[in-house]
Amino acid sequence: MEHYKKEKTLEMRKNLIGLSCKLFFPDNPVKIIRAKGQYLYDEEGRRYLDCIGNVHHVGHCHPLVVQAASSQMEVLNTNTRFLHDHLVEYAQRLSHTLPEKLNVFYFVNSGSEANDLALRLARQYTQHEDVIVLDHAYHGHLTSLIDISPYKFRKLEGQKEWVHVAPIPDTYRGKYREDHKDVAQAYADEVRQVIDKAHKRNRKIAAFFAESLPSVGGQIIIPAGYFQKVAEYVRRAGGVFVADEVQVGLGRVGKHFWAFQLQGEDFTPDIVTMGKPIGNGHPLSCVATTQEIAEAFTATGVEYFNTFGGNPVSCAIGLAVLDVIEKEDLGGNATKVGSYLLGLLNELKNKHPIIGDVRGVGLFIGVDLVKDPEERTPATEEADYVVKRLKEEYICMSTDGPGSNVLKLKPPMCFNMEDAKFVAEKIDLILTDMKGNLKATDAVSG
Repeated sequence: MEHYKKEKTLEMRKNLIGLSCKLFFPDNPVKIIRAKGQYLYDEEGRRYLDCIGNVHHVGHCHPLVVQAASSQMEVLNTNTRFLHDHLVEYAQRLSHTLPEKLNVFYFVNSGSEANDLALRLARQYTQHEDVIVLDHAYHGHLTSLIDISPYKFRKLEGQKEWVHVAPIPDTYRGKYREDHKDVAQAYADEVRQVIDKAHKRNRKIAAFFAESLPSVGGQIIIPAGYFQKVAEYVRRAGGVFVADEVQVGLGRVGKHFWAFQLQGEDFTPDIVTMGKPIGNGHPLSCVATTQEIAEAFTATGVEYFNTFGGNPVSCAIGLAVLDVIEKEDLGGNATKVGSYLLGLLNELKNKHPIIGDVRGVGLFIGVDLVKDPEERTPATEEADYVVKRLKEEYICMSTDGPGSNVLKLKPPMCFNMEDAKFVAEKIDLILTDMKGNLKATDAVSG
């Protein structure tokens, strides 16, 4: 339902909402009034393909999720100080997707809340303060998380003395690249050196935080074996390993339910945080950890209470999301469609030199645009142009990475083969036009 014309809505937003709350396509924002599956509809009824909506994991307004929310809302919604079956059933269902030792759960309302709680758990368990993070990382908008998010703190008050930054294991543009003989070990050794430097300053490590697949950092695929080696160094230093799955969990990578599982069966984090997709647009998130860490947190004697975390409606929604993933084999769909899309994009890479790299797994994909294939200089302006042109083709996409030059695709998991073909065709069309325009400009200037 539309209460105001688009121009009026935009005017009211500018007057009433903080300007730091940004819009997609700020030059000409899209007004969305309804959505279904992987599609968004504006006030004129025009349909946009959503390549951004990793929050709406099983599809916008999925009928089973909507029904679960509505049915439970009609009966009861209260807090976790009362017994309710949904809470324990949901925790049990999640436990079946995780390694056996991750069997204690705390339910909260956002990824930021989850990561903030993970930080508290790590510090209480280790009795240490310091945190190691990857460069360009983003873990949330709370003060505690801005402090461990280089993506944010470099634009604000800078790095705190208890925060230590390790190079992001980017094998395309990073310090060690795809031709290195053991890139996982090389990047892990950087973490070991960070720990050694911290110890020389009499600092003690509480945790290593990492997104299982860094998104803001540029849709980075972590080299296999890296987490195992880092976990060894961090645990030896008395810290714990926190895997942030807020962006990439619940089957997005296709062949595994959690992105950290891409590292292999011999790796298990000490704490896992999850958010965005588990509620399919409803504010729901969670922290999973071990009995030992949970017991240390309980030993403080301070109750952990979250007014809305784990309420019956939220848990009903969480259960419905798990049901849909299983019934519709969305993990299998992510593998099938993601592989097809990666193939199409790699064909475009061979055709268009501006595409420096195509990387991804399942429905987590990045297209790295470069000015020069040899130098790998980020093509920031060109990426912005592509996103704007895609919008004109009714595709919603955005960019990420330190250079804002990586086209990111994290669509709802119901994204299909036709959608993948449509996206690839439109990117091809736009890049071909750009190439033609450049030739015409060169001819005129020549």
